[in-house]
Amino acid sequence: MKVIVTGRNMHVRDSLVEQVEKKLTKFEKYFRSDIEIHATFSHQKADQIVEITIPVKNGATFRAEERAAEMETSIDLAVDKLAKQITKHKTKLEKRYRGHETIRFEEIPASGTAEAQGPQIVKMKKFFMKPMDPEEATMQMELLGHNFFVFRNRDTEEMNVVYARKDGKFGLIEPEDME
Repeated sequence: MKVIVTGRNMHVRDSLVEQVEKKLTKFEKYFRSDIEIHATFSHQKADQIVEITIPVKNGATFRAEERAAEMETSIDLAVDKLAKQITKHKTKLEKRYRGHETIRFEEIPASGTAEAQGPQIVKMKKFFMKPMDPEEATMQMELLGHNFFVFRNRDTEEMNVVYARKDGKFGLIEPEDME
C-alpha cells in the first residue's frame, strides 16, 4: 500500500505524513499491497481539511473529506468515514466485483445494517428537460432551492448536472465516453 500525500497551497509537515500513513495502515488488510491511497491536505480560513481517496482497480473509489480546527482531527474523522464506507458497502461491492483481487472482502467486517443490502428508491420523478446553458441551469437550481440540477445542455445536447459546492461556488458534471 502506497500513500501519496500532497498539500494544496500548503507545506505538509512530516508529522502529518507519518500520522496519516499510520492511520491508513488499518486498510492494508482490505486491499492488495499495490493500491495507492491519495491524501490531500489544505486549509480554508479556520478549517483544516483532509481528503483521502482510494481508487480501486475494479472501478470503485472510496473518498472521504473532513474538516476540523486541527488537521489531526480531520485525519481521524476521514479515516473513520472511510472505514464506515468500506464496511457499509462490502456486500454490494462483493457481488459486483467478485473475482477481482484488489479488495480482500473476507477481511472486511459485515455491516449488519439494512443499508448493506443496497439503497431503496422510494420516489421517482419525470420532468421535461428544456435545453439550456449551465448559467441558466444554475439559476433554476437556486430558484428551486436545490443543491443540484439536471439539465440538457443547449450546446452539446447531452445531459449535464450543475451542483452547489461547499465553498459556495458551483460545479458542472458533463458525460464523457469511456475509451
